[in-house]
Amino acid sequence: MTAFRKMHGLGNDFVVFDGRNNAFALDEATARAVADRRTGIGCDQVIVLQTPAEGADAGMRIFNADGNEVEACGNAARCVAQLLLGEKDKPSVRIDTVGGRLVCRDGGPNAVTVDMGTPRLAWQDIPMAQPIDTRGFPLDIRGRAFDAAAVSVGNPHCVLFVVNADDAPVAEIGPKIENHPLFPARTNVEFVSVISRERLRMRVWERGVGITRACGTGACAVAVAANRRDLSGRKVEIVLDGGTLAIEWREDDDHILMTGSATLAYAGEIDLAALERRP
Repeated sequence: MTAFRKMHGLGNDFVVFDGRNNAFALDEATARAVADRRTGIGCDQVIVLQTPAEGADAGMRIFNADGNEVEACGNAARCVAQLLLGEKDKPSVRIDTVGGRLVCRDGGPNAVTVDMGTPRLAWQDIPMAQPIDTRGFPLDIRGRAFDAAAVSVGNPHCVLFVVNADDAPVAEIGPKIENHPLFPARTNVEFVSVISRERLRMRVWERGVGITRACGTGACAVAVAANRRDLSGRKVEIVLDGGTLAIEWREDDDHILMTGSATLAYAGEIDLAALERRP
């Protein structure tokens, strides 16, 4: 049997395995089986903690529900950081991801602040298939025109500015943009409307997952995209389906700070060999 923790950040949920002290390995088929909400544990992403590189407190691998490994996940970083902060009794911890090293600290009651680093704004760094002004460009999806921007926060994001995010066709348009030829590594898709310069409403289609209640890197991307359009200040609240994240795009060094909740739902054990695996 293999121990796990079930955690979530604003309803974006994770199964966390600790592979730091054993030879734990996770392949795509097993990740899909764990994430299955009918025959597995059920989650948006599967997280594996690893022995850290020098200078870090832990490594973190991230698998989407479709089994694909991805670069970054802000909500998962907060959950892992909460575990490490309690375990190591330190004021801050460092987590290595494919998308880069994240520095995390206590953000208040049941909250964690993550320094997500600097956003990547050049088209080739997102990546995109052709030169484009990532601050804003029209995106036509089967005859429907969307006002889009692109940002990488360790992973790719396409931000769509809409009149009302609550009425946005997330389930219809999200997968089409995720797999659009303009995004060779596929992309997360955020639908955002402006409530005020200090508050934005966002809904999200996550690459390899679908609609989720929250996306930490997506909230960071939205804050950067809105500020670049002069639609918001550098400190903003992002209202998601699962709750609110506080985002600051710090002016002195362009680092993005994300603060929000991290919750342990339960701990358990699973027989990974008994899971139903599907192609």
